[in-house]
Amino acid sequence: MPTHREFARAFQMGIHSGTLPPGLTACNSDEVDRRFAVYRNNVIHGLKQALKQRFPAIERLVGAEFFAAMAQVFIQAYPPDGPILQRWGETMPAFLEGFAPVASLPYLADVARVELARGRAYHASDAAPVDPARLTEMALSNSEAMVLALHSSVQLLTLALPGGSIWAAQQPGGPAAPTTWGPECVLVGRSGMADVRVRILASSEAAFLAALSQGMPFGPAVHAARMQERGFDPTRALADLLAARLIVDVALAEKGEFR
Repeated sequence: MPTHREFARAFQMGIHSGTLPPGLTACNSDEVDRRFAVYRNNVIHGLKQALKQRFPAIERLVGAEFFAAMAQVFIQAYPPDGPILQRWGETMPAFLEGFAPVASLPYLADVARVELARGRAYHASDAAPVDPARLTEMALSNSEAMVLALHSSVQLLTLALPGGSIWAAQQPGGPAAPTTWGPECVLVGRSGMADVRVRILASSEAAFLAALSQGMPFGPAVHAARMQERGFDPTRALADLLAARLIVDVALAEKGEFR
């Protein structure tokens, strides 16, 4: 007689492998296989729907029928390891990179990285944006030493292919697909309660935001950006962050608040 833990483990494995777990019973013994198959199909359908909701751009790019078949393979290879499905799917980029049927679509993995980042941003902790008056006060005091705390949803993606631009092209009313191919830096962050934004960055903007994310003061962060592009405009970059509500606090480096 298996223990409860052993039975639960066998049941979970049976869901993904199709193997009938030992110990199942039904009023009519010949119904065990059929009832378990119905339950298993419902679970697999639910997992496919979860993947569809998390990777809608991937589904648009490959088509609904192909995506459903691919999801079946993914579920068998990487079943959920816990009850919280929002944490599931992080292995999708690696899966796509090794999935032979999509070898001719190498950009899919980077599109999946964008969609995963969007999911993380949506569920990131809430934080009120900084008071612009406080930021202005700090800037007038010593702008070089300002240390900006960014919203926890902020993520910088360095992609080998233009995954952000391809993702944007798949959105309703989005821009045309990119005509040039190369590496791309993407900012993902949440403005307010639910407005998750994806923005393609110039190399200077990416260097600036990377420096801020590492806790670097404003002055050195601007220097890092100008190493990439001499014409980088820190005032505009700061205004963009404020408009997107992605700065949640500010302090002066010499006071040590964020060091």
